[in-house]
Amino acid sequence: MFYVLLCLKNECYGMDILDRVPAMTANRVSVGSGTLYNLLEQFLAEGFIRETKVEGRRRSYILTDKGREMLDKEYERIQAQAVDYRRIFGKEEAK
Repeated sequence: MFYVLLCLKNECYGMDILDRVPAMTANRVSVGSGTLYNLLEQFLAEGFIRETKVEGRRRSYILTDKGREMLDKEYERIQAQAVDYRRIFGKEEAK
């Protein structure tokens, strides 16, 4: 979810996302096409993204303001998890 929304900072097609997620994560994360298109439908329904072009079966999308807010909240949640990990395992941030 996080990486799909991150890709949509800039307009792109669904197929572009399938390529961009592995590229931006050094191949740590990949998204299957079924998962991707299910997420895109959910994001459209929630207003997190909007369609920008439709060319036959090919559709492009971009993040909305509401989607950016959701992405920001998810980023904050991930940061809080990292803080919890460091606190529990006694790993302080380098200063």
